[in-house]
Order: sequence, then C-alpha cells, then structure tokens
Amino acid sequence: MLSLAFALSAPALAAPDVAVAPQYDTTHVYVANADLDAFVNSFVGTFGGKASPRAVFTVTPTPSKTASQYVQTPVGMLSVFAFQTPTPYGFGTERTGYLVTDIQTARDAAVEAGADVVVEPFDDPIGKDVLIQWAGGVNMQLYWHTKAPSYAPLHSVPDNRVYVSRVAADKFIGQFKTFAHAHIVSDRQIDGAEIGRAGDTIRRVQLASKFGKMMVFVTDGKLTFPYGHETTGYHVDNMAETLKKAAASGASVLVAPRKTSAGNMTAMLQFPGGYISEIHDAASR
Repeated sequence: MLSLAFALSAPALAAPDVAVAPQYDTTHVYVANADLDAFVNSFVGTFGGKASPRAVFTVTPTPSKTASQYVQTPVGMLSVFAFQTPTPYGFGTERTGYLVTDIQTARDAAVEAGADVVVEPFDDPIGKDVLIQWAGGVNMQLYWHTKAPSYAPLHSVPDNRVYVSRVAADKFIGQFKTFAHAHIVSDRQIDGAEIGRAGDTIRRVQLASKFGKMMVFVTDGKLTFPYGHETTGYHVDNMAETLKKAAASGASVLVAPRKTSAGNMTAMLQFPGGYISEIHDAASR
C-alpha cells in the first residue's frame, strides 16, 4: 500500500512544464545607443528576417530607460537593449529570455530545481519577468506576455552555448534538466579544437527541450578569445554564403571556418557593437 501511494504521488512531485516553444526564446544583446542601428542592420543582413519598430521603455523594476528592438530571424530571435540610463543591478548579465506559461509557476519551479533568484518577478510594459541564476553562474530571464505572442516555427533552432566549470557542470545540467524537462542528446569527450583548444579533450553535453537546444562545454576556463563570450550558435544552410553576407553587413570573422568533431563547419562572428556569435552548418554526408 505504501509503495502504491508513493507511486501515485510521484507525478505531483514532477516539475511543472512551463516552456512554450523555441521561437519565443531570445538571446539578450546589450549595445551602446550609437551602435544600435549598425548592429540590428548587420544581424538582419546576415541572417535575414526583420526587426520590430524601436521604442524606449522601462523594462526593469526600478527606474531606467532603454531603447529596445525585437529581432526575428529564421535562425533565432534577439531582444536588443541600448540603455539610455545606467543599467540597474541584475540586468546585462542574463544571456537569454525564455517565454513561460506562468511567471510565478516558472519562478517557483526554477527555485525547486536549484536556481537562485537574482530579481524577483516584476511587471514590464507587456507582461512579467524574473531573473534567475543556475549553478555555475548561468543567468537567464524568464518572461510572460499579457497577450500571448504567435510566431511561426524557426527554420533552424539555435544552440544556447553555455560554458561551465568541471565543479559546477553536473549540478547545472541536473538543475536545467529538471526545470526544462530536457533530455540529453549527447554527452561526449571531444577534441577541444571546437572551442579553440586543439589537442585537448573537453566534455560537451547537448540537451534538448521545448525551450530549444543547449550545448554545454565543460572546461577549466582557460579559453582563448572569443570562446566563452558567445551565448548563441546559429545553424545556417550555407556557411560561405552566410560569411559573405556577414562581411557585406559590417560583421567580422573572428575565427575562420573549421571542422568540428561532428563533421560540420563552425566559425565565429562579431557584429557591430561587439555581439559575438558562433555559426555552424550541417555535417556533410
């Protein structure tokens, strides 16, 4: 009887599934006001898509002003902020914004999974937000809209690229798996050339959930620039064509294309304003 009672109560102990879909997850990009136009135009010129009209909002729970644009591309979304006042505490370090079904439920589920709360839930002009931190210092924002958005699925889902220490890796992965209902796609030792450490062996863990893809690199932190500065990796159909568009749009190539352990090509770009991203194509057959 006791075993039966425990089995029946187990589903109630599972973390609520608060994710929506990858097309609602955004990389947060902070740029100077002077770089805002150049950055947005360069990013759209490289990947396609469009940017929302620019507006000045208070997007924090304390007084502040930021020019903001939402950028939709076939390979991933951005929330771009150019603060016109000093950036309040807690903001600027969050790497992503994940749309959730309910902000308080998501906040509580994250805490139950082991997250800290950097900024408790607060109102913004179109909904509610909370800033959380996972083991290893991985910061992200969860958000909810008063009027539910409706976006088409992405052409390709980007990778949320996370670098964590060997000390924090298993704790972070366990926390995020629980919260996001994620599953491990791959957990391998690979050639460190993929992150600028040729000849070394590193651990790479790939996860997938309704929030999208995540690629976790477990390292000793001894990374050459620009690795570790990128938060998102974008899957493109044609590497050469994308690099050509990037150059024409004002972006620079920080790391030329090189082959990964999976057999595909990867490169690193920097856009006007300083935003760094990884791009990759599919493995050739």
